[in-house]
Amino acid sequence: MADQIQEGSIHFPFPYTPYSIQKDFMAELYRVLEAGKIGIFESPTGTGKSLSLICGALSWLRDFERKKQQEEARLLDTGIAPSNHLEEPPPHMSTSQEVPDTSKPAGEPDWIAQFVQKKEEKDKIDRLRDEQVRRKKREGHLQQIRHNAHLKYAAKRMRQEEEEMERLLRLSKEMLAAAGSGQPEEELGREEDLVLAEYDSDEEKKTVSGVLEEDDEDLEEEHVTKIYYCSRTHSQLMQFVHEVQKSPFGKETRLITLGSRQNLCVNEEVKRLGSVHLINDRCLEMQKNKHGTYQSCEAISEKKNKEEEKAKKRKTETRTSCPFYNYEQMQFLGDEVLVEVKDIEQLVALGKEARACPYYGSRFAVPSAQLVVLPYQMLLHAATRHAAGIKLQGQVVIIDEAHNLIDSITSIHSAEVSGSQLCQAHSQLSQYMERYRKLLKAKNLMYIKQILYLLEKFVTVLGGNVKQNPNTQNLFQTGTELKTINDFLFQSQIDNINLFKVQRYFEKSMVSRKLFGFTKEYGGVSILPPSKEQSKLTGFQHFLQSLKPGTGAAPSSSSGEDESQPPWLGSPLMQIESFLAALTTANQDGRVIVSRQGSLSQSSLRFLLLNPSVHFAQVVKECRAMIIAGGTMQPVADFREQLLQCAGIGTERVVEFSCGHVIPPDNILPIVLCSGPSNQQLEFIYQKRELPQMMDEIGRILCNLCNVVPGGVVCFFPSYEYLYKVQAHWEQSGLLTRLAVKKKRCSQVKGVMTGALLLSVVGGKMSEGINFSDDLGRCVVMVGMPYPNIKSLELQEKMAYLDQTLPNSPGKSLIENLCMKAVNQSIGRAIRHQQDFASILLLDQRYSRPSILAKLPSWIRDQVEIKATFGPAFAALRKVSPLPLFPPCNTSLEQKILKDFWYVFPVSPGEIWSFLTDEHHSLLHA
Repeated sequence: MADQIQEGSIHFPFPYTPYSIQKDFMAELYRVLEAGKIGIFESPTGTGKSLSLICGALSWLRDFERKKQQEEARLLDTGIAPSNHLEEPPPHMSTSQEVPDTSKPAGEPDWIAQFVQKKEEKDKIDRLRDEQVRRKKREGHLQQIRHNAHLKYAAKRMRQEEEEMERLLRLSKEMLAAAGSGQPEEELGREEDLVLAEYDSDEEKKTVSGVLEEDDEDLEEEHVTKIYYCSRTHSQLMQFVHEVQKSPFGKETRLITLGSRQNLCVNEEVKRLGSVHLINDRCLEMQKNKHGTYQSCEAISEKKNKEEEKAKKRKTETRTSCPFYNYEQMQFLGDEVLVEVKDIEQLVALGKEARACPYYGSRFAVPSAQLVVLPYQMLLHAATRHAAGIKLQGQVVIIDEAHNLIDSITSIHSAEVSGSQLCQAHSQLSQYMERYRKLLKAKNLMYIKQILYLLEKFVTVLGGNVKQNPNTQNLFQTGTELKTINDFLFQSQIDNINLFKVQRYFEKSMVSRKLFGFTKEYGGVSILPPSKEQSKLTGFQHFLQSLKPGTGAAPSSSSGEDESQPPWLGSPLMQIESFLAALTTANQDGRVIVSRQGSLSQSSLRFLLLNPSVHFAQVVKECRAMIIAGGTMQPVADFREQLLQCAGIGTERVVEFSCGHVIPPDNILPIVLCSGPSNQQLEFIYQKRELPQMMDEIGRILCNLCNVVPGGVVCFFPSYEYLYKVQAHWEQSGLLTRLAVKKKRCSQVKGVMTGALLLSVVGGKMSEGINFSDDLGRCVVMVGMPYPNIKSLELQEKMAYLDQTLPNSPGKSLIENLCMKAVNQSIGRAIRHQQDFASILLLDQRYSRPSILAKLPSWIRDQVEIKATFGPAFAALRKVSPLPLFPPCNTSLEQKILKDFWYVFPVSPGEIWSFLTDEHHSLLHA
């Protein structure tokens, strides 16, 4: 039974009696949402962070809706609508930003001002009534769904039977048509699908976009106040949904999970394509006729009569439509999924059962949902956000697992293209233009020629020739250059081209997908009549084969070869489209890295985003409030400076909250070790760390630890290169053999075992997302400080950008912050729940610096012990224990022996006796 927790006047339903830190977390979360602020919340793994987020946020949403309805009822009863009710600015908007009072401009008569005011009040009352009617209608609709499940399923079965009948009739018609013409309808319309529709000029887009917007408005529904929760992976999102299901809000919350086509597609024909690009392309191809093309309606009516157009549309829909893409079915799915909380797997299962597309059907549920669960990319990428129907105005956003939020935004908005991709795209697009030159309109030809020119210039910047095989082109000049966007555009001689218009052309014409379809359809067969063009196409086919890594200009070997091609080989223009879009970023917010590596195929152009706040600001400024949460958020300076401060968010709107751990203080022993057993100073700077005595000292420390730690020991190294050198040195000196006597050694995820010594790398698989709870990890060792490569051009440019943009030279502390963020993620792998316990050894005297200690999580920092020598550190491991779990001793001799094994780790008596030395055995026998 759920507990009702009260903090002040706020009630927080909770599935069990919460920890005190959970109460504090929920109370502070509630205050941040109510005030419309941005909260940076840190709650260590194992402290019930997900449940605290769920119960705190949904409690606020419950109270917000209740107060809103009460206020609406009061206003409707009195018939008075104060001017600040519906037009009230967001809580975070300052008074100076509010809309000025225009009810009575200077010199206007009073009776006019009164008339305007009364009209505004009447309009607002009417909007309140409309909103109330819509809400009651929505609630009644959902209630009807809940109480009439059997009717829904009966209707669904009827729809399925009708669809099956239609499918059989359609199939028979296709067979008759194929028998009559000797060619199926799919063959007849293939060319039409590949030709670009007429592209209207940029100033005349309203005709087409108006049609699409009109359709969208018909389907659009008002968005209720909701919470958008996002995390990094689908597995994390699924785990969160399961927590919602177990919470007191699980039966009353309207929740929908959004995801990619790859995760939600239920069409087996499409799903078996595997690649994300292939699935997206095929899906859009199958439902594009549902939305129409980008050809204007007037142009269509001028060229063809309506009957011919209808016949063509019927033929095309028959050829490309998806059986799961049906408005009624998807609307049914959108309603059904809101009846009770479902995770992404349950959503897919429901889509299969209802024969409705979960990818599009889930979007029908977004307006009425109270909690929308989605991955990072869908929230942080503006185009994806818009396509998913996400509206952030006045809503709450929670970003969980946000320790790598800056890296995620940077990665989403960065792009890289290789010399092979540029050459391949140029060749494909040239062949496409030659094939359909007579069918393409002037606008299409103009933009295609511009794109070809851009591709040619990009290859020239790399030092190659776009008309030659990139695998055989050796570059005379090699190395890496970093350029501003403007300098790159000038050097490429493309500064006279409007990239914004080219970007719009890519989006509206879908030329990348058309080209992909062209290559997929005709990449391995002859499509031109016997002429001089035939030789061109043959060369094109051989050229495509030669672009595959590790091959020369070899001919096609088999028809099934396309299945083994890498995903980018079929659609290089899509990657180039992303790169061109990135080049429209403001000059100061990004850089272009020109990398020339021997051959043209190995060389690349890469866009580096320097200012992630330019994209994050759109989200922050639209939403009502935001929570940025994680298990390890330290150091938080990066979030404040690189995301919030750069986005123009004032410090008064930012709230920081960090709670301790639920474990007792004695259950964790963090030690900064300044020297090893042989008094070797521990400072693993680059110049010293590969010295034999330093590598020997690491081995001695681990040998001593393995003698006293009965559970697993996880040792993190700053890089793979250093780990391999240390391993090789230990193998040569025989230390690995000595370690194997006490612990089994493993260095792979599959090899993890209880009581083993695991050698891992910071930033690798083991440092994030893997839990070493209980006996899997009783001691975590961090060798040195994993500073990033200071010689990296990207890092140097990032530091320079921060120093130029923000006060107090934050670029200097960026390296330290990146280092400590990686350390914090790694050392947090061991403590995972309330009864867990472990020790943490930081092997480097630099950890004792106050500036470094300040960047550790508070629950670790408060317990840190700095040991100048190894002896006291080893003694601390032996003498400190969270609980006296040893059995009663009968003799003083047994007491002496057990005292030597009074470790920080509670172990069973059998384990203790297994660690007795020869000296102890001789004492017992004596």
